[in-house]
Amino acid sequence: MERTITLNGDPNIGVFARVFGDIAIVPPEAPEDFKAAVKAALDVTLVETTIQGSAIIGSLVAGNSRGIVVSGLATEEEVGMLEKYRKVMLLNESMNAAGNVIMANDSFAAVHPDMPVDVMHAIGEFLGVEVISLVLGGVKTVGMAGVATNKGVILHPRATDQQIARVEAVAKVPVGTGSINMGSGLVGTGLLVNEKGYLAGNATSGFELGRIEDVFGFLE
Repeated sequence: MERTITLNGDPNIGVFARVFGDIAIVPPEAPEDFKAAVKAALDVTLVETTIQGSAIIGSLVAGNSRGIVVSGLATEEEVGMLEKYRKVMLLNESMNAAGNVIMANDSFAAVHPDMPVDVMHAIGEFLGVEVISLVLGGVKTVGMAGVATNKGVILHPRATDQQIARVEAVAKVPVGTGSINMGSGLVGTGLLVNEKGYLAGNATSGFELGRIEDVFGFLE
């Protein structure tokens, strides 16, 4: 099965879509071949909606199997669509690009270090996870600098040993580092992954694909 793809020629597929276990949220205007590839590679139900009227869904939603955290600027119709599949929490702070500032699986969430403590605690309670504030390799937008599933976590290649150890302490799954799209450390911008499979931006090298398969347990 093909493991790399673009969305209208853009390899930054993680900016435009986001996967939460058995569902993938994709823009309604995404090409049909992209939607079909996501559905086939990840064995998911597609949820077609914009967020804030925008296609940059990956930047604006975060979550796990229990719920979705979404920008407070999402419309009632958009929230209604998400609520068909998960409970929804609105992030109404100025730091509302949930997909950029939150990385989560069913065991933990890592959040932007400048996120208010009360919001951080609310996210943890909503998703049913332990929450840590984190910087990864100098990058505060942890939702772009790392990707977590219930089988593994991949982090920015410049993540320090201390940062990796902090994630390992809460993640309860293997943790590794890697890059995407020929050297980008912002792995969240170019990777869609769940427990069943993955898709990466088409600029991703064979070595980078190998790291993804290793970290998430897809190697035979």
